[in-house]
Amino acid sequence: MSEYIHTSVSNGTGLIVLDRPQALNSLSLDMVRAITQALLAWREDDGVAAVVIRSSSEKAFCAGGDIRFFYEAGRSTPQGGSALVEDFFTEEYSLNHLIHFFPKPYIALMDGVVMGGGMGVAQGGIRIVTDKTKMAMPEVNIGLFPDVGGSYFLSRAPGALGYYLGVTGVTIGAADALYAGLADHYAPLADRPALDALLASTPGAELPAALAAYATYSAGDSTLAAHRDAIDRHFSAGSVPAIVASLQADGGDFAQKTLAVIATRSPLMMCVTHELIQRGAALDVAGCLRMERALVRRNFENGEVIEGVRALVIDKDNAPQWRPSALEDVTAEMVQAMFQPVWPDYAHPLRHL
Repeated sequence: MSEYIHTSVSNGTGLIVLDRPQALNSLSLDMVRAITQALLAWREDDGVAAVVIRSSSEKAFCAGGDIRFFYEAGRSTPQGGSALVEDFFTEEYSLNHLIHFFPKPYIALMDGVVMGGGMGVAQGGIRIVTDKTKMAMPEVNIGLFPDVGGSYFLSRAPGALGYYLGVTGVTIGAADALYAGLADHYAPLADRPALDALLASTPGAELPAALAAYATYSAGDSTLAAHRDAIDRHFSAGSVPAIVASLQADGGDFAQKTLAVIATRSPLMMCVTHELIQRGAALDVAGCLRMERALVRRNFENGEVIEGVRALVIDKDNAPQWRPSALEDVTAEMVQAMFQPVWPDYAHPLRHL
């Protein structure tokens, strides 16, 4: 179904290999459909006891959705959307839900870049990080928001870590991923040959127990842990303007670096992200995905993501013209407008979840 997704079954394990290295395994609609098709078949197959998803390249597990496709499709219609964009997000979020509740062990080897949509296909039962893991929910950098269930898993990170990771979009490594509850096991680089052999040779039914040793390995010191007090203090402030004011009053190195990052992000989408995570704390997985599905439609109508992708990916001038351009010009009404329902409940594209 997709030339970039390879599936096979061996020894009771269903294997999914992402193989689009030139695009860091960015997900297309065909790739989403191929993964979904395999998982639905294996869910009912008694001969498949576990699933492993990994990349053909150590450089990237998955860098997210295909944002060039979003740009071209979104720019082609007056309201910033197209049937293909609509189908992509509906089917991607349905896949995220399927993975979250997959009834068999679902093992994601998060080697290399794991960002955005890559996090969505990795948030299963056993999430393995490595020394090469570069994890982020960086959507605010392109005028989007942390989707694929980000409102669910970021809102459940310890303390204010979810707000910090979502509002700034910073990249973290293995130790921080474990500390934030976004990964379960750590495989040191020296153990990679042994891990690969274990995944290939162990019967699917025995994989969770065989992988348990990796839950005890230390990935080293966590930067998030080192800055936890500051993160909780500043990012519990209640709003993005309050967070910025708190950081400005600090004057420390961490605060100044964080302010420099925030200055490059979309002011509107940082505020939307903060509201999203706040709302997500009170919702279940399906509720979070439904909220995100409506929000992504509003986002494309607004056009912020089109401008963000243009500046960072298409023209590469790194000078997005955010609207509004300044945080102080973002009003509560602007933020709440992004959360207005798009469809009645009975017509929501994710009503089946």
